[in-house]
Amino acid sequence: MDELKITSLYNLNETIAQDYMKSAEYPWELLSGIGDFIKKLGKTLSADIFEQVGEYVWIAKSSTVAATASISGPCIIDEDVEVRHCAFIRGNVIVGKKCVVGNSTELKNAILFNGVQVPHYNYVGDSILGHKAHMGAGSITSNVKSDKSIVKMIWNGEQIETGLKKVGSMIGDCVEIGCNTVLNPDTIIGRNTSIYPLSIVRGYVPADVIYKKQGEVVGRIHNSF
Repeated sequence: MDELKITSLYNLNETIAQDYMKSAEYPWELLSGIGDFIKKLGKTLSADIFEQVGEYVWIAKSSTVAATASISGPCIIDEDVEVRHCAFIRGNVIVGKKCVVGNSTELKNAILFNGVQVPHYNYVGDSILGHKAHMGAGSITSNVKSDKSIVKMIWNGEQIETGLKKVGSMIGDCVEIGCNTVLNPDTIIGRNTSIYPLSIVRGYVPADVIYKKQGEVVGRIHNSF
């Protein structure tokens, strides 16, 4: 299951949560402790770079937050972030450097690595998005099964117990999610993969592929110039 490990999905140099990410083997193991980590880390942040604007809410002074945005703690918003009109950050959220959190986007219990873009009507819950991951307009991470049962990750036909009822998606570095895509609770996407718009994704999608639909995944063609 090496493909599912944190070190296979993410460049840990691209997050302020690097030390926390190193504390587990698989990304879903980190979901239950994000809030506590933020509370500890926030107290160590430089007052020259960050301002504490509320209880357990730290925002970098170089970031821009729309007046209509709603932000609850625990939360850290790193440097040069743009939080746009009516964004809703519900707590237990780390937003990395140079991220975009867009119009009516909702974040809850999530880690966004540096350079992530969730710019238009996205829902990201109980999820980890890698460096420069991008979610197209209207794409969401579904984080609860319809029967409210424990989420199991699926890999090579094997079911892996998470012990959690709420698990969103583990999205690797430089992943592109097409518009109006639904990522089901057991979704893991490897680095540099693209998901077609209007997709319904479940299970593990390998790195360096194009996901067209369930059962149709093709390798990328790398052009040389």
